[in-house]
Formats: sequence, structure tokens, C-alpha cells
Amino acid sequence: MNSTWLHPREQLVATMARIYRHRMTTTSGGNLSIRDEDGSLWITPSRVDKGNLTPADIVRVFPDGRREGRHPPSSEFPFHAEIYRRRPDLKAIVHAHPGALVAFSICRQLPDTRVQSHAYSVCGKLAFAPYACPGTQELGDHIAAAFATGANCVLLENHGVVIGGADLQDAFQRFETLEFVALTLSRAACLGPISTVPAESLAVETAPALPALAPLPLTHPERELRGELCRFVHRAYAQRMLISTAGAFSARLGADDFLITPRRRDRLELQPPGLVRVKDGCCPAGQAPSRTARLHAEIYARLPEVGAIINAQPAHASAFCMTGAQLDTRTIPESALVLFEPPKLPFLRLVEDAAEIARHLSLQRTPVVLIANEGVLVVGRTLLEAFDRLEVLEATAEALLLAQPLGPLVPMPDSAIAELRRVFG
Repeated sequence: MNSTWLHPREQLVATMARIYRHRMTTTSGGNLSIRDEDGSLWITPSRVDKGNLTPADIVRVFPDGRREGRHPPSSEFPFHAEIYRRRPDLKAIVHAHPGALVAFSICRQLPDTRVQSHAYSVCGKLAFAPYACPGTQELGDHIAAAFATGANCVLLENHGVVIGGADLQDAFQRFETLEFVALTLSRAACLGPISTVPAESLAVETAPALPALAPLPLTHPERELRGELCRFVHRAYAQRMLISTAGAFSARLGADDFLITPRRRDRLELQPPGLVRVKDGCCPAGQAPSRTARLHAEIYARLPEVGAIINAQPAHASAFCMTGAQLDTRTIPESALVLFEPPKLPFLRLVEDAAEIARHLSLQRTPVVLIANEGVLVVGRTLLEAFDRLEVLEATAEALLLAQPLGPLVPMPDSAIAELRRVFG
């Protein structure tokens, strides 16, 4: 969320609506705050429906304790104030009870973000805060002490999570990323031992800079493609196959010319002008394409029939990327026909190992690959075909995980697969 032109009240309402819409909090649970430049705190109110919050509901608490607003501030205002006192670098706080992180909190475990280099980079240091009654100074002291260690993500024993950021967008993105990795870990736990990214690959997140591209005229086909690409990105976000900070979509414009999502920009708020054009290895000055731009360029160069590429970390499919379990597509005809038999590659970095990853893709044989601890990569002739593959892949992975407690998987026999190939070509 670009908060430059938004009042703190609007920021808090928009962010809470997003958290509630994706079932990462409940009607009565969670609270958000922003620290203003004058030291006052804007905070969500106590006992007001989180699903119908309005700007008029937001409360302002001044440094001298005066209040502005028609409701009392959240009952957990004390821990917000104490965190800001101990961490003056933080300007916003998100507290909520999302399902996967609550699961970790009630098992007294911290999610291991080393399973994805992206999550490790975004979330930073994690810590635990001992249990205390909500709304008490004791709880505030416990949480603030955990933040004082340098952690920006703090799980509360038998409660939920508190996350701080440089602004509300930063805090939200960290919150969403941590919940998503926790969800993926909970899914992966039923498949077998979980692997982590090698330590040396966690040290930095490479983002190659591209030379400046000379200004090019904006054609009608490019305008049309920009709109289509944004619609598919928003659709993928709505279906939780992308989160605000992870995943990239691209679509081909010409032989060595494509549009791609930008680096570290909120996927939900992406608009056509925000897409980055990459041509002959260059992009417009001042724009930063996804760090996977070179990987997408390698694929387009190798496979001229490919018109769209998606790399993502959807929770269910990514569970298979974190473990040794195989994702068997011989579940239903759609899965077998759309996905073929996706190979699982060992851990390869999306930037440094772009050429090696691209080598494994083929529209005719392997339009989908899984990469250990890095997620999935799909290609298609069109955006619709690539999106459909991602959607079918995540649905197949979810069905396989839901089948785990029911009994052994009974895949379609080879004769059925042969018949599908004969009938559907």
C-alpha cells in the first residue's frame, strides 16, 4: 500500500479489511496501530467489528494521554505503546490471530523461515513472548522485551503474533509473509522431513540491475497486455497463490521483449503503469523488475513458443518443495493433462542458476517444475494457460495433502494415462 496520500485512519481501515478478508483475524481479534510524527498513536478501537471498520472508528491517543475518537482504543494499547517506547525505529504494528501462526504459538514453536530465502529475508529475526493476560502491562512488558532483542516478529504464547515495521505496509507484508510460510510448514509437516535453504544462500538476496532501456512508444497491444497481466496477478492474489511480496508474472511482447511484475511491490495494488518492460536485457530507468527477470528472459529465449511465465510459492505446492515427497499428478484427468509429470529440481537460486532452471522447461514435456525451497515455475502459450496450470497445480497439491489422513493414494493406472493422451492429444 502506498501510504503517501492516505490518512492514518484510511491506512488502518484498508489494512484491517485486507487481513479480515483473508481470514487472518476475526471479528473481535487483532489490532493495528501507526505512530505519528508528533508521537501520537492511531489505533483500532476496542469492541468494534473488524469486518466493518470505518475511518471514523479509529482512535488517536496523544503523548499526554488525551484521546480523539468515539470509541476507546484497543484494550491492547499498552503493548503497542511499550513497543514504540523501546523500539523508536518502528512506526507501525500489526497484531492478529491468523490460523497457522496461532498453531505455532499454541505448540510453542517458531516457524523456521530458512525454508524459503524470500521469507527469511522479509521476516528477519523472530522471538517468543511468554504468556500474560491480554490488555495487561505484564503482557506489554513481555512483548516489548522480545522486540528489544531486535526481533520484528514476535509470537505470543497461546495468543497470536505481533509484528512491527517501518510503516504499516512494511509491517503488513512481514505479517502476511510469516503467516504464509507458517501455513506452508504446517502442510509440509505431514509429508516428511522438511529441508532448509543452505546457509550460504540465505546471506543475500541477489537483485541484478538491468541497463537502462531507451524510451519506446506505447502501443495498443502493449496496453492490452498490461491490463490482462494485472488482472491475472490480482486473481492469483485473491486465490492466495501469490502474496503481496512473493511471486512474479510475465508475458511476452516480442522475441526478446516482455512485461514483468516489479520487485517488492504489492501484488494486490499492481496497476498497468507499474509493470516493467524488459527488452534486450534492459528496462526503463528508475524501474526495478522482479529479481527473476533474467530467469524469465532465459526461458523466453530458449522456448519461443512460450508466451507467459509464472513463478510462485503457493502454500500447498510449496509444501512439496520443502520435503522429499513427490507431487503425483495421476489424481484426476485434469491434473494429468494440464501438469504432465512435474520434475522436482534440487535447490537452485532463481537468479544465479537461471540458465540451469530454464533448461528443464518444455511446453511439450515439462511446463511445470518444482524447485526445492524456491517454489514452482509454470509456462504457457498464453497467460490464461499459464495461470490455469498454476491453479491446477495448487488444487492438485491441496487434494493430495487433504488425502493424507484418509489412506493410501490410489493413482490412475498407466492405461488410464495412455488413454487420456490418446484422446486429448
